[in-house]
Amino acid sequence: MKKLFLLLFTAFLFIGCSSDDDTIFDYVGTWSGSYEGNDKGVWNFVVDKSGKVVGTMHSDVNDENYNISGNLSEAGDLTATLGLPSKGEFRGTLSPTDKKGNGNWTNSLPTPPKSGTWKGGKK
Repeated sequence: MKKLFLLLFTAFLFIGCSSDDDTIFDYVGTWSGSYEGNDKGVWNFVVDKSGKVVGTMHSDVNDENYNISGNLSEAGDLTATLGLPSKGEFRGTLSPTDKKGNGNWTNSLPTPPKSGTWKGGKK
């Protein structure tokens, strides 16, 4: 009986301790990279333990900084806005497995509207 209990306990232990379950804590920290398209430059943001994202996107073309502010889901889906002086979006996906991320960005200010892609990783 003890052997059966030990066998079942071990099986439940392996099933219950799967590392496939992503949590927001897998993403917490500083992420940075580059972006390109109608504009190009670098970006940097921090993900906190509540999933809040705050950072900056710097344009090499206009020599301006744009604020990144948004949220990250436990699945790694990033939804953020660009602001001051821009008006746009910064969206994509972060992966805790390979610590890389990518996505798309849009910015309607300053005119004309700009858009492109971004990529980077966790520091």
